[in-house]
Amino acid sequence: MRKITILGSTGSIGKQTLEVIREQKNIEVVALTANQNIDLLEQQILEFNPKCVVVMDEKKAQQLQKKIGHKTEVLWGMDGLITVATLSEINLVVTAVVGMIGLRPTIAAIKSGKDIALANKETLVTAGAIIMDLVKKHKVQLLPVDSEHSAIFQCLDGAQASTVASIILTASGGPFRGYSKERLEEVTLEQALKHPNWSMGAKITIDSSTLVNKGLEVIEAKWLFDLRSEQIQVVVHPQSIVHSMVEFIDGSIIAQMGLPDMKLPIQYALAYPDRVSNSYPRLKLSEIGILTFEEPDLQVFKGLGLAYDALKEGGSMPIVYNAANESAVDMFLKREIQYNDIVKIIENAMLKHDVAQCTDETDVIEIESWTRNIVRNR
Repeated sequence: MRKITILGSTGSIGKQTLEVIREQKNIEVVALTANQNIDLLEQQILEFNPKCVVVMDEKKAQQLQKKIGHKTEVLWGMDGLITVATLSEINLVVTAVVGMIGLRPTIAAIKSGKDIALANKETLVTAGAIIMDLVKKHKVQLLPVDSEHSAIFQCLDGAQASTVASIILTASGGPFRGYSKERLEEVTLEQALKHPNWSMGAKITIDSSTLVNKGLEVIEAKWLFDLRSEQIQVVVHPQSIVHSMVEFIDGSIIAQMGLPDMKLPIQYALAYPDRVSNSYPRLKLSEIGILTFEEPDLQVFKGLGLAYDALKEGGSMPIVYNAANESAVDMFLKREIQYNDIVKIIENAMLKHDVAQCTDETDVIEIESWTRNIVRNR
């Protein structure tokens, strides 16, 4: 039986992970964590009866403890995250938090010998070399949860690395596919939060609209699958049915398809190496009718091109790319900047940065702090 901790159980991926667990019933939830939403966390506690939970804010943690009594222990802050990521009885940590907050508990979990179901892009984007070295050292599994990386993982099943020519990550194109630079100037927050195919949290939805989300996935794919940047392609696929593809050296391409439903890659990670049945709606290609593919417009959506630049620069540059984007998206969600300012802020931070090599998480956190300071004082 899988015994798991879910980091970020009240977010989009966390909630869908619990939906999968409701259906599969052979997974024990040992610990859950939330940022601020203690009302939803309380409901999850009543349903799944975890040993302990974490809330990032100490006062909210104390409020929750008073409400639920002491059957479930309530911890708080980063120390709490690290504690529940390293519990002796768990064998899998689902990292469903958004942002750099996932880095330290993920590293701690790997060092404790826990397998990781990775939905936190920022972990590999900012510390890919560090994480992959730890995965090898501690002989744990790193199972991708993102639909695109899960698709690649499934297509590569049993394949030798030497037979892979490239991978092809698909992107829906977001709500602004086909827009000109001028039209993007008029984009509102409300428009950017309406994704045509996927239901996701606010930050990831904005990232999808700028194609920065795809840029983060390009960097993540480099580490997950040990690829060079020129081996990672992106193609816009508006229907979101083909989740990604692998091209082999003989010219064959294998694709993984399904309806745009995050529960499928989540279930694959939780059950791996097995496949298990479920009651989810099935893909009927005759009803879809037409699948289309096109090149991304890197002149309009510069955020994706900047990701390739960061990957080629290497070292600390992907940290700057990620941290500048996190800061900019937060400002956009607070209506402090305009939509097109997001990518401008990323580019400005990258131009001001001198690449360094990071040997541990302290280095990563220092570069992140430097970047956030640059963004604040731009």
